[in-house]
Amino acid sequence: MSKFYFFLWLRWSFRVAICSVLMACGVSFLITLYLYISQGMPSFTADVLEALFQLFKFWFPITFSLTLLLALFRSLKYIFNICINGYKMQLLECVNNEIVDEVGYGDLVKIWRKWFMLIIWLVGAQMILSLVFTYLFTSYSGVFEWFDIYFLFTFVLIAGYLSFILLSGRCKQVRVVKC
Repeated sequence: MSKFYFFLWLRWSFRVAICSVLMACGVSFLITLYLYISQGMPSFTADVLEALFQLFKFWFPITFSLTLLLALFRSLKYIFNICINGYKMQLLECVNNEIVDEVGYGDLVKIWRKWFMLIIWLVGAQMILSLVFTYLFTSYSGVFEWFDIYFLFTFVLIAGYLSFILLSGRCKQVRVVKC
């Protein structure tokens, strides 16, 4: 059973990472392109290319924060009805508890809210532990000296593994069955 959760988490984390990074790169590129065009499209020199790169670097963490939320929602659809190591996670309908064979985004809204709150609580617990660790073992005086979207992304990935284990117990529409 632990292999099932690990491989499910591995699939999920790979999907979340790829989707959120690619979407953030795309949106950051579009913003950078818009700013380049709105400035009159100066010819490409070393300074202009450096400025465009700095603009992209500025916008990437901001867009990554937003696309991470979108990737988390989209990735939940792909954890259901996939046989991994002899087990699969099934989604049940709210009214008559029948198995949802084709999981759509509309089916996920209620489950995603519970799952997302579970991730928020798990990330909060990790933040408390990391804050204690920061004060005891490092020279940092606060969490915001080192905390950024990349640490948050790592915490979300760790919380994702624990949330899959807790999800079937917390949500009655989700169950793990043998396949």
